[in-house]
Amino acid sequence: MTRSSSPAAGLLFALASASLYGFNIVYARMASFAGASGSAIVVYRVFLMLVLVGIVAAAARSSLAMAREERGKLLLLGISSALQGICYLSSVAFIPVTVAAVVFYTYPIIIVLASPFVEKTPLTPALVGIVAVATLGVCLVVGPAFSDLDWRGLALAFGASVITAIQFFTAARCPKTGVVAKVFWVQLIILPTAIVISLAAGQLAPPSILALAPFAVAMTIAGYIGGFVLQFLALGRITAVAAGIIFCAEPVVAALSSAIILNETLAPLQIAGGALVLAAIMANVLLEQRRPKGALAHRTQKRAPVLREKMRETET
Repeated sequence: MTRSSSPAAGLLFALASASLYGFNIVYARMASFAGASGSAIVVYRVFLMLVLVGIVAAAARSSLAMAREERGKLLLLGISSALQGICYLSSVAFIPVTVAAVVFYTYPIIIVLASPFVEKTPLTPALVGIVAVATLGVCLVVGPAFSDLDWRGLALAFGASVITAIQFFTAARCPKTGVVAKVFWVQLIILPTAIVISLAAGQLAPPSILALAPFAVAMTIAGYIGGFVLQFLALGRITAVAAGIIFCAEPVVAALSSAIILNETLAPLQIAGGALVLAAIMANVLLEQRRPKGALAHRTQKRAPVLREKMRETET
């Protein structure tokens, strides 16, 4: 199947994935109310993911071998994935889902700020403007209700954002390992990491803890697995840029579903701040979409004198 074979289906898969991820965090908050910690949910959903990946690998006869030179990167990818899931799911035990989602979704801005150092790409005035708008948006979301927000939730959500940026940069450096193998090894690395963190935090509980909120836990795990699978299906049909625009719907879905399911409310300034963050993220995605063309044109112009000189040498 080629990427262009079914772009409409890819867009639908991406929208469904973003929606499931948005629902996932709402039900994680419901589970936390009943006493099921985010780290415990991560541990048991990894068990399920490993079983599912093993079944898929066996059915498709896919190799689970990892590229030797990418082992260190896959280790970092697995650890960052574990920390991201634990921090984000745990943050909603202290702050509302809408605030956690907006703080977490600053990770594209962190990627922009870090890209000059990691990817050696220039930090343009347009990118600086996008960062400023996103920062203002986060301040508006957090500012009006800062006295009512638990600093632990804010720290966990922002930590998840930073870790996600690390996850993105690391994942881009593992092109030789197949998708099925990558998912398997990442989940296998997540498991002990999540167990160690749960033990350190005193939150590693037996599977019976999931029975405290069976529906909420089931929806949290199902939302994550469904979103994860649909995300890969989407990226097989559309570009990462197109998917990125669609995935901006995730915090919107999280906010709407938390308002409907949990009866959470936002002040007008917080709503405006959330809109600014989403606008900044979408502007950044659009800017990234145009950048390769500009970069290609720049390289072509730079090489033009050399090509002309070679042509003259050939003619003589």
